[in-house]
This record gives sequence, C-alpha cells and structure tokens, in this order.
Amino acid sequence: MLYEKLKKLSSANFKRYCGVEKETFDRMCEIVREKSATQRLVEGRPPKLEIADQVLLTLEYWREYRTMFHLSAGWGISESSVSRIINRVEDILAKSKEFTLPGKRCPDLSPEIEVVVVDVVESPIERPKKNRSDIIRARKSGTR
Repeated sequence: MLYEKLKKLSSANFKRYCGVEKETFDRMCEIVREKSATQRLVEGRPPKLEIADQVLLTLEYWREYRTMFHLSAGWGISESSVSRIINRVEDILAKSKEFTLPGKRCPDLSPEIEVVVVDVVESPIERPKKNRSDIIRARKSGTR
C-alpha cells in the first residue's frame, strides 16, 4: 500500500497498520531523506519508490515479517530491490541513534564452560552388496 493511501487513515489505524505513530513515521522519513540526499550524489539511478514508501516497506517487513517475495509482489519491485531497501533503511535508522530498533541479543557468556560432552558412537553403514546381476553387460562391452 502506498503511503499516499495511508495518509488518509486515522492516527489509530495508521499505528495499527505500521506499528508506529504518524509523527514517528514522519521523523523516520526525514532522517532517511537527509541521508539519501547525500548518497544520491554518488549513486546513479533514482529509486523506484519514494522515501516514505521505502520506510513503509521496511515497517511492513518488521511488523508482518512477510517474505521478500510477497513484499516484492505487493509493491511491484524485485526481491533484490526489497532486500536493498530494507537493509539501507535499517542501517540509516540504526546509525541515527534516535530509534531503538530490535536487535539480536548476545548470549551471556560470563559463566565459563567446565565440561563438554561429545557423543561419538559409531553406527554401521549399510552398503549395497555387489553381485554380477547388477552389472549391465551391454554397457560394459560397449566401452573401449
């Protein structure tokens, strides 16, 4: 769904759809727009989606956790473009330090491991029996 259609929703329905308030969404768009303006001077082709649509696509990915194939079909762009947009917007928002994005927690490695148990039981492998009936004579005699 393009952002132009979402603007008409009430603030409660907008938050229900995106997971963030309209003001937060607008701030996210400002941050991405500022960073994209400096990057666009280096890069060539302009993106197919507007900045607001890119942020909306990223929020849909986070909120619904749909596959990139489904997102690409819904937005009319390729899967690789969806992946690039999501990664770029995530990086820009994470570097801005204004938003706390969900991240992977590192496991607590403070207690040291004292014992390691390894299962090394051997199991026999069933191999097929070799007999002469399995060999095809035509092939064997046909090779020189």
